[in-house]
Amino acid sequence: MNVNETRLQKLKKLKKLKKLKKHLPALTITLGILALWNLVCTFGHVNAYVLPPPQKVWKTFLKMASSGELLSGIGISLLRVFRGFSIAFALAFGLACVRLFWPKSEACYGFLVRFFRNVPPLSMIPLLILWCGIGETTKTVIIVLASFFPMYLSIVKGFTGCDRQLLEVARSFAYSRFRTFFRVVLPSAVPDILVGMRTSLGYSWRSIIGAEMVAASTGLGHLILFAQQMSRTDKVIIGIFAIGLIGCLCDLALGLLIRRLAGDVSKNGWD
Repeated sequence: MNVNETRLQKLKKLKKLKKLKKHLPALTITLGILALWNLVCTFGHVNAYVLPPPQKVWKTFLKMASSGELLSGIGISLLRVFRGFSIAFALAFGLACVRLFWPKSEACYGFLVRFFRNVPPLSMIPLLILWCGIGETTKTVIIVLASFFPMYLSIVKGFTGCDRQLLEVARSFAYSRFRTFFRVVLPSAVPDILVGMRTSLGYSWRSIIGAEMVAASTGLGHLILFAQQMSRTDKVIIGIFAIGLIGCLCDLALGLLIRRLAGDVSKNGWD
């Protein structure tokens, strides 16, 4: 083994130690909470009906995972979030483009955007059930209403916040409006667009779980509500943990995508 290989191994070990130190505080707090939870349940300070011990929750999790009950709920909720989130992004991007190319058009729809931005999507569930029933349409509309506005505002901010000097350079090269949009405005707006998408993804998860608890027979929201009706607190806790973990994984994946795309666009532009 030569000196270079030895140095590489040492560098790899140092990187692993740095990663471990970075996650050590969060891991310590998590283990501390689990230990406190176990102690409270062990000494009987809380009724097991209200707060089951971690061992029981873990056994229930293994049963739900092996039976496919948990994976089925996660898959259905993920599919609904992806569908509603995609529709919301298409609508937000399209309306932001209209706002960019025809600024005066905002007078026609600006009030409606401001009005519905302040209306909680879950408050529209009774009306949507009357109009669309308890099928997938209701859930999709709720996700769209929840995730549309943060994305729309972020995209508009990115489009309208483009550096004026870059626009002047584009005009000096006689770029058309179409080419200026794709070569100048859109690359500069990518960070704002991706941040808006990341924020809206969290709103999508919050809204779909609320919708599934009211107007659904499948999904994680329904799993939690049904468990509460059957007095299965352990299943309720598992459903909450599943929502949090899936949401964190989705946010992490989108965060990695943001860093990757933002870096590529800043280096290569938007071809």
